[in-house]
Amino acid sequence: MNHAITDVPGIRLGHYTDLEHATGCTVVLCEGGAVGGVDVRGSSSGTRETEVLRPGATVAYVHGIVLSGGSAYGLDSAGGVMRYLEERSVGYRIRDFVVPIVPAAILFDLGLITHKVRPDAAAGYRACQAASDGPVEEGSVGAGTGATVAKILGPTRAVKGGLGTASVRLGEGVVVGAVVAVNAIGDIVDPETGRTVAGPRREDGRGFHDGRELLLSGKATLPTLARTSTTLVVVACNAKLTKEEATKLAQQGQNGVALAVRPAHTTGDGDVVFALATGQTDERLPLGQLGLAATTVVARAILRAVLAAKGLGGIPSVTEYAAAAGKQSAS
Repeated sequence: MNHAITDVPGIRLGHYTDLEHATGCTVVLCEGGAVGGVDVRGSSSGTRETEVLRPGATVAYVHGIVLSGGSAYGLDSAGGVMRYLEERSVGYRIRDFVVPIVPAAILFDLGLITHKVRPDAAAGYRACQAASDGPVEEGSVGAGTGATVAKILGPTRAVKGGLGTASVRLGEGVVVGAVVAVNAIGDIVDPETGRTVAGPRREDGRGFHDGRELLLSGKATLPTLARTSTTLVVVACNAKLTKEEATKLAQQGQNGVALAVRPAHTTGDGDVVFALATGQTDERLPLGQLGLAATTVVARAILRAVLAAKGLGGIPSVTEYAAAAGKQSAS
């Protein structure tokens, strides 16, 4: 196994990364079609084609999901994914042509280095060209290139966010995987140990503040950071699910966000979880078991994203910050 969302049969993933301008996009392709669901919890989301994923919508299958930097401008990257799929006759067939169904969600990375360069249709197309079902690069790549976290004291005290992935095998044939782009306001916490992995950096360069304590004490407020953060997620499995069940799987994926990001789903975050069910196994498992797996892999992927990140635009990663603190203590 790749320990990635690409362990799910029928799923491929590709990145477009622009380190020079601190932005990028990530594409999850399901060219054989997948039943989709979505759950939007944050109050500041930027999305495209989410309505087709909701129960009651006519279109049954989607063919790709895009996670992109660039704020609302980054939604243009989905057009390149549509062109890539159309060239391969992948999509919702109408008479003698196809319309690929490609929902998308964006995060705000404008200004980390520049606000003038954003992922566009060409970037989405290049991400498709790079897609594979093999190992997935994590950290400051794709949609996570310009991501930051722990911004309760503002961007100057933030820590580098990024992109991460994880998977788990259930039973004989069911695999559940997730990919996340973490650009959250909140701290990143290891739910297994309760340890704060990333929080607002302290003034002396040693350790982190507890963002929740800052908010509860009134020493920090969320409105100053409104509409500039989010955690974006794609959860996938190879089980056969209805649209209602896929929607529930997306809701369970949000539990993983709440476990690893504290606080999550704020007025300043645009947290979105997509769910995909490729239906490539006949093995049936209870939806509750699939949901627990979704919660687990999302939380793991968030931790991996932050731990794998590299500093960019003057924002250090957790490993770089810890190394600098160690040198300071030694001196």
